[in-house]
Amino acid sequence: MCLRPSRENRPDLARLTVAIANIELDLKMSPMTPDRADERSSSARFWSKLARKYSASPIKDQTAYETTLARTSAYLRPDHSVLELGCGTGSTAMILAGNTHSYLATDFAAGMIDIAEEKLAVAEAEGAAPDGLRFAVADIFSAQTDTPDGGGYDAILGFNFLHLVETPEALLARAHGLLKPGGLLITKTVCLKDRAWLFGPLIKALKLVGKAPFVKFYSFQTLERLISDAGFEILETGTFPEPRSRFIVARMR
Repeated sequence: MCLRPSRENRPDLARLTVAIANIELDLKMSPMTPDRADERSSSARFWSKLARKYSASPIKDQTAYETTLARTSAYLRPDHSVLELGCGTGSTAMILAGNTHSYLATDFAAGMIDIAEEKLAVAEAEGAAPDGLRFAVADIFSAQTDTPDGGGYDAILGFNFLHLVETPEALLARAHGLLKPGGLLITKTVCLKDRAWLFGPLIKALKLVGKAPFVKFYSFQTLERLISDAGFEILETGTFPEPRSRFIVARMR
């Protein structure tokens, strides 16, 4: 069965600038610290304004998206409690939540969550809504991501956003603290280290006029080291789509 297209990956800079082609630079969220609060609020407004256009645009590589879903689903169980970070307009959550006991899908842009709630309402009216799925305007540092019983999550998911997080060490430390012992961190991250010379100046210029987010230029090696150093054991890696979208499944040590 062909899975429905989703726009969980934030609009790539090619759509915003035309100048950057075939590379998804998907904004998911940045950790909010006191000195970053204003910028976070500005970013949330930016993505909220783009939410409708974002939701209507097609996936660039459906095969890679379905591979991501399949590999992620292989690690989820019916008794799992799951947190998704940067869920966008909720389409991926609507698919994956059916494999779990509870699924909290979060995004810091209220406009994205508004659309996700609309999708959920339609599914509920059709009797097709996944049990246990909830949406919330939040990031990983928000109180809403604390589990009610304090027991933690079995898995935390984040697709196409780590390369846009300014303090990934803080985010990964928080994720580590929210997981149950042996819990899973499943991510997909755009790695642009080999193109930093080309995209770095352009992204910097676009960021000055509010047309691009912060971007961290990872290689596969530096990304995997970052996750390992945060207290995770890497179980699986893959690249879909080739050549720069790195899928990683890691287990809390």
